[in-house]
Amino acid sequence: MVEAALDGPAVDRALARAVDAWRRWLTHERRASAHTVAAYSRDLDSFLAFVRDHLGGPPRLRDLDGLTAADFRAWMARRAADGLGRSSTARAMSVLRNFFRWLERNGHGGNHAIRAVRSPKRPHGIPKPLTVADSEMLLDSVDLQPGEPWEVLRDAALFTLLYGCGLRISEALALDVRDAPTDDTLRVVGKGGKERILPVLPLVREAVAGYLAAGPVSLREADAPLFLGIRGKRLNPGVAQRRLRQLRILLGLPQTTTPHALRHSFATHLLGAGGDLRAIQELLGHASLSTTQRYTEVDSQALLAAYRAAHPRAD
Repeated sequence: MVEAALDGPAVDRALARAVDAWRRWLTHERRASAHTVAAYSRDLDSFLAFVRDHLGGPPRLRDLDGLTAADFRAWMARRAADGLGRSSTARAMSVLRNFFRWLERNGHGGNHAIRAVRSPKRPHGIPKPLTVADSEMLLDSVDLQPGEPWEVLRDAALFTLLYGCGLRISEALALDVRDAPTDDTLRVVGKGGKERILPVLPLVREAVAGYLAAGPVSLREADAPLFLGIRGKRLNPGVAQRRLRQLRILLGLPQTTTPHALRHSFATHLLGAGGDLRAIQELLGHASLSTTQRYTEVDSQALLAAYRAAHPRAD
């Protein structure tokens, strides 16, 4: 058997050619970024190194066909023993499924055992909202930002819209001038092209109207982007994130203060004030109620923290 290595463990030549062809497929047909291809390659190389140790020698292409569900579970157990988290292993398992599907579709064998192996359940993150006081301070302090007056008004309108309506940053930046709220509702197209109608507070309308009145002339055109960058194009999300980061540092707010945290704050503060979970789901545009239920954990944690801070016997 001739051994070969492709920036990873020693494998036989047929397997090395298959891995190389899979990488080319990711790059040229799937058009994956160089970063993604490198990450996928590391995960696959790590798995092949495990197989080499597990089988006692460089793996051959046909060896992969014979791997059992127990072999894949042993690999996951090894990763856990090495201190790798469930999210990392779930991602690596996704890479393996991709690679084995590619092998099967391209006549390089197949392994059905991997289909019976469940990926580790990813731990879900709990949203990190701002406090009500911090949210109010942020919106009241946008004018401390450097920039042209219309830029400052743009930031105030954008951040107020995110917090006042619970929009995703992508949804807000996709709005055109014709979509600007002029009455009590706002039409938004969210994920999957799903449309929802949101109530609009007077504070939000006033912030957007103030920006439109002071902004560039192009904002008089109905089909112009609502939120403009300094060069007159649609505002880039990275610019909005950087502007909020600068303001966050200026005000001494937590590092978790991001545009998306304003959406989290919208939902958490509504829930804390007695808002109905189903209604909040509709406002956020969540397809599943379980996604919205994460906010109940945040609210419960805040309630418990307040209890521990206030109760005389909490210590």
